[in-house]
Amino acid sequence: MTEPLWDKDGKQARPDAQLMAFLAGEDVVLDRELIGFDILASQAHARGLATIGLLTQVEATSLVDALQEIAGDLDSGALTLDGRFEDGHSALEAWLTERLGSLGGKIHTGRSRNDQVAVALRLYLKDRLSRLGRVCLELVAALLERAGERSDLPMPGYTHLQRAMPSSVGLWLAGHAEAFIDNASLAQVVRDWLDASPLGTASGFGVNLPLAREQVAGELGFARLVTNPQCAQNSRGKVELQALSALSAATGDLRRLAWDLSLFTSAEFGFVQLPDRYCTGSSIMPNKRNPDVVELLRATHATVVGARAELEAVLSLPSGYQRDLQFSKPPTLRAFRLALPALSLVPDLMRGMQFNAEAMAAAITGDLFATELSVDLAREGLPFREAYREVGRRLATLGPGEPAESLRQRVSPGGCGDLLLDDLQARLQALRSAFE
Repeated sequence: MTEPLWDKDGKQARPDAQLMAFLAGEDVVLDRELIGFDILASQAHARGLATIGLLTQVEATSLVDALQEIAGDLDSGALTLDGRFEDGHSALEAWLTERLGSLGGKIHTGRSRNDQVAVALRLYLKDRLSRLGRVCLELVAALLERAGERSDLPMPGYTHLQRAMPSSVGLWLAGHAEAFIDNASLAQVVRDWLDASPLGTASGFGVNLPLAREQVAGELGFARLVTNPQCAQNSRGKVELQALSALSAATGDLRRLAWDLSLFTSAEFGFVQLPDRYCTGSSIMPNKRNPDVVELLRATHATVVGARAELEAVLSLPSGYQRDLQFSKPPTLRAFRLALPALSLVPDLMRGMQFNAEAMAAAITGDLFATELSVDLAREGLPFREAYREVGRRLATLGPGEPAESLRQRVSPGGCGDLLLDDLQARLQALRSAFE
């Protein structure tokens, strides 16, 4: 491993290899996902140092250009962030020093690894929440597209996993669509909430330099500053937790959608057929067609929930930076690394699945019309509770109804006869601009 940044004279006693491995943990590997954001922040920091006269414009340009070259070398594989380094921050400084000599050592003026990682994480989370918003809206578009195509296709509606009332494919799909509109909106809110730059707060106490914090924040695309240095440190973990909350809202709804598909594709229901490429077979049973993709989508939420619990456990800390916060990275990055690709599979799945109209129609038995009959009697003047009891006494004799007519008469706003798909489309279009 290269000399640690905290070694004051190159001779300081340092932990042995076993302890250094424990101290570094997964950091150097995890920082492969963050180092691009660290480079952007370092470039902005160099320009900020030039603004206050700590670097000449020539020096700042040299640092910015060298950082850009490092970014390119990382992308091409010419450079690798590996166990030679304590973390991504030490690697950047080492690479800059190799290329620029003592000038490379000037990049750390006025900052700490504390605010360096804090700004990289906020940039990362802004990016990932934007991706979350976009994939949610792509899924909404697919769901609304199918809802429009099959808006009046009858299917039984369920409560308690028991058949309840006649419903429609359009209502089922639009219900999931609205949930993911809400999830995209939540991703936007959380992204905007954490859109503040901690860079320039150093180790949590500020520095004796008039740092150009506003300039640097604006260059990095932040809406504002984290003003107080202590708050900048205390927000470590807090912002990750809220980002995971937004992610878990989406994966929680993904789990529900996947559960519906798991049930509806079973032989016992037979309502839905998935595209072949989303299914696998059995190694022993030639007859099997397993919805493995859907089942893994359903399980994705568990990783996000586990990440939130892990992060919550880490955050039992006093004010200021504590090394425990190193353990906030693994769950955060792991959750987004798994969940975003999982969510991105779902729009094409929705577009490719097929419905078995005959199986759904056969499942709509006469008793499912009981609620509507009760309302019809109430509309004629009978108190609803009496109508409810009257229909209850006649359940065994209720004949088959007309599902299509039932759907047409369900005219309460948002119901099967008035799905308000245009309203959902309008919300979709309004949110798209937030994630462009």
